[in-house]
Amino acid sequence: SLSDSVANNTGLQHIDVGLLVKTKGLHDGRDENFDAFFINEDKVCDELESVMDEGGVIVDHHGCDFFPERWFDLVVVLRTDNGTLFPRLKNRGYNAHKITENIDCEIMGVVKEEAYDSYNKDIIWELQSNTIEDAENNLERIQQ
Repeated sequence: SLSDSVANNTGLQHIDVGLLVKTKGLHDGRDENFDAFFINEDKVCDELESVMDEGGVIVDHHGCDFFPERWFDLVVVLRTDNGTLFPRLKNRGYNAHKITENIDCEIMGVVKEEAYDSYNKDIIWELQSNTIEDAENNLERIQQ
């Protein structure tokens, strides 16, 4: 992932929130329709509080509205065209319901809206993530 690449190249710590939720049990059960956990946002924030206070952390997650604003110097929202997003999600093995929900969210700009509702607009970067070239450009820009 882009977050993983940035962390590897900069020495920052990378936290994949989905993996953290799974391994630490920071959820309230599973949503079988989406083949995903019901994230307990309070538990996630409690788990991350001390690490985030230290700084030097990249938080990788598909949503952002429940994280405290004070934790971040930069919020990156990756956008993808639906013609690229659909096969990408299908290749990940997502079920039809989850693919549809993800595409609907992308069309409506849900994560972008969450970011602008939750953080100072000056720290939000909206970047395209359709091609390998986009990924390389995003990596270079974020590392600067």
